[in-house]
Amino acid sequence: MLDAAALAAVRLSLELALSTTLILLVLGTPLAWWLARGQGRLRWLRVPVRAMVALPLVLPPSVLGFYLLVAMGPKGPVGQLTQALGGTTLAFTFWGLLLGSLIYSLPFVVQPLVASFESLGDRPLEAAATLRASPLDAFWNVAVPLARPGYLTGAVMGFAHTLGEFGVVLMIGGNIPGQTRTIAVQIYDHVEALEYTQAHWLAGGMLAFSFVVLLLLHLVQGRRKAGQ
Repeated sequence: MLDAAALAAVRLSLELALSTTLILLVLGTPLAWWLARGQGRLRWLRVPVRAMVALPLVLPPSVLGFYLLVAMGPKGPVGQLTQALGGTTLAFTFWGLLLGSLIYSLPFVVQPLVASFESLGDRPLEAAATLRASPLDAFWNVAVPLARPGYLTGAVMGFAHTLGEFGVVLMIGGNIPGQTRTIAVQIYDHVEALEYTQAHWLAGGMLAFSFVVLLLLHLVQGRRKAGQ
């Protein structure tokens, strides 16, 4: 069964995944809306911003983790900022893991939201405008409810991806018990120590969790399509 170290890794991973998902849903909503329907003189920026958002999908985790570690270090811009504010560097802390997870899981939350906002079309918002709804009212009362499938997919994918991340977490967080040692790092430790039984418990739990989450997501999406 799981020992105290494994339970601490599970708890830390759940806290990290939940925090990352909630923050990305809040911050990713206006970003996704602008990427999907942004107008004005700056709309030409949507293409390069989309590329930047999707960059973690193709960038090796070790590369992203390395540059994040440099940025959070004493001589990096993030590290200098946190030290100037009276704190310490974020490297090898939970807050550093959170910042890295926000960047690495960003496309898994934002891209489903962009797809949902793009699929709305103009008619629902135009109908809301004819009823004298302000753009903000139309967004919260029309666009967001209609984009619920995107929020569901983004939340599930962001949570599951953050929960299982290894490369970025190990690079910027190290392996500090109770502070930065996540489930993936704990599995790696068990394998290095030839503790395959303990590794099986954690790895099997992650496998079962991932399968159940994806199965439920497909079932919900299937029922929604069937009801349309």
